[in-house]
Amino acid sequence: MPNAIPQHVAIIMDGNGRWAKKQGLLRVQGHEVGVQRVEEIIKAAQEKGIRFLTLYAFSKENWRRPKEEVEFLMGLLSSYLDKKIEVLIKNNCIFNVIGEMGDLAPTLQKKLKQAMETSKHNTGLVVTFALSYSSRREILRACQKIAEQAVRGAIQPSGITEETLSRNLYTADMPDPELLIRTSGEMRISNFLLWQISYAELYITQKFWPEFTRDEFEKALEDYKGRERRFGDTCPGRGSNESSGARAVNGGKT
Repeated sequence: MPNAIPQHVAIIMDGNGRWAKKQGLLRVQGHEVGVQRVEEIIKAAQEKGIRFLTLYAFSKENWRRPKEEVEFLMGLLSSYLDKKIEVLIKNNCIFNVIGEMGDLAPTLQKKLKQAMETSKHNTGLVVTFALSYSSRREILRACQKIAEQAVRGAIQPSGITEETLSRNLYTADMPDPELLIRTSGEMRISNFLLWQISYAELYITQKFWPEFTRDEFEKALEDYKGRERRFGDTCPGRGSNESSGARAVNGGKT
């Protein structure tokens, strides 16, 4: 049977700079258009009834980029919070951040925390921005927390389960993503939600993030509906779904 709309969609938003270069624009202009796509996809996710949307906005590794580009990205984020977050909250969205917020400037941390506090009683779409995020760091941090509990005697090693680790991740209050979308055609996960996407369906499109419109998002959701989610089990009558993985890897290819 077809899948319903996924409860949790995660997106690796990639290709702003390459899109800008193809258009003869500056990299920073690609990031500006990318912000417009963020707004469009959040609205589409709300209308589709998706419950959780997690966006890979800035990785731990992105700090290695040229200082000018990093400063521009941080400025874009600050401007987004100033101009758009109020609308997001009025639309009943819950704003959330995962990652090492301590890496960010104090003024930006304050804005992020205020947005999370103001929206925490909303009941709609949970929009999570992964900022200064590293999945390996997240897993390492969770292991350290569990080890500290063991030292205190609060947990026995034999009592540590997969659920124990999941409860100590940034995403403890969210279901795991059912669908992971990556734009720009790159065939890698890039240190994003490594534990959480163990059974996620992957949809990789050749479209750069600035090209990833609502229509492209809907194509990904339609593709997901046609997948057969077996979680390692066997399922009789697979039929034409046998090749669904190969089809999805080339989703949106132009």
